[in-house]
Amino acid sequence: MADAGTLEIQHLSKQYTVKGEPLPVLQDIHLTIQPGEFVSIVGASGCGKSTLLRLVVGLEEGYAGELRLDGRRIAGTHLDRGIVFQEHRLFPWLNVEQNIALGLLNAGLPAADKARSVAEHIALVGLQGFESAYPHQLSGGMSQRVAIARALVNRPRVLLLDEPFGALDALTRSHLQHELARIVAAEGITAILVTHDVEEAVFLGDRVVVMAPRPGRIRRIVPVDLPRPRDRASAAFARLKDDVLGEFSGHVPEALAPVHLRSPESTAASTSAPATGWRFAI
Repeated sequence: MADAGTLEIQHLSKQYTVKGEPLPVLQDIHLTIQPGEFVSIVGASGCGKSTLLRLVVGLEEGYAGELRLDGRRIAGTHLDRGIVFQEHRLFPWLNVEQNIALGLLNAGLPAADKARSVAEHIALVGLQGFESAYPHQLSGGMSQRVAIARALVNRPRVLLLDEPFGALDALTRSHLQHELARIVAAEGITAILVTHDVEEAVFLGDRVVVMAPRPGRIRRIVPVDLPRPRDRASAAFARLKDDVLGEFSGHVPEALAPVHLRSPESTAASTSAPATGWRFAI
């Protein structure tokens, strides 16, 4: 089990330069994520959700403010942060076991320890028996399980998920949401999910961060005080989902008191499998 990390974001701002002019992308973001907490981030396209995730993982730099993991300022990528993208990004010439092992390339572990960790994470994502299968032999959902295992095999302190199920069909997506909740609970890891799907955000998150666009800033943080496993058909779940959706229309249901802030994108991609070849079911 990984040691969960504490992520502190204070006065975080980010801008790009476009045609010689500054383009603010994020403005004065304040957010603290506790060890083992699952936070979902939702917002319209262009609100800076994915930029925020890329800053946390260390793929973007040049920000203003404070961005710290366990008290240390984030600068560049590190094995203490793992990320899963919408596209699984598996290497087609490597099998499941080899793709997951890539996550340990710079881990400095003995070969036996690496093999044991890979086997443990194959079991964690439910892919026993598929160790020797290649990406073109897997369904989209199974490929994303491999990507999740690869992100977790280092036992990072924070798992970042950027629209990980956005390219999947509805049934596969629902199944993997259940699986992700189970996996994150089993690992005891801190997790941050960026998604356009409000139902997914409520189903998975302990809190839902709603962002406003241009420049991106936190509009509201909604706690999700529902027991796990969550029932999408329950009235309480529907009320919370409608509450979050109300932020996008500018209307919050009267029956729900507003929750104020405590301190105040990914492109669509497909799991590219060759037209020929065969697939296993999820």
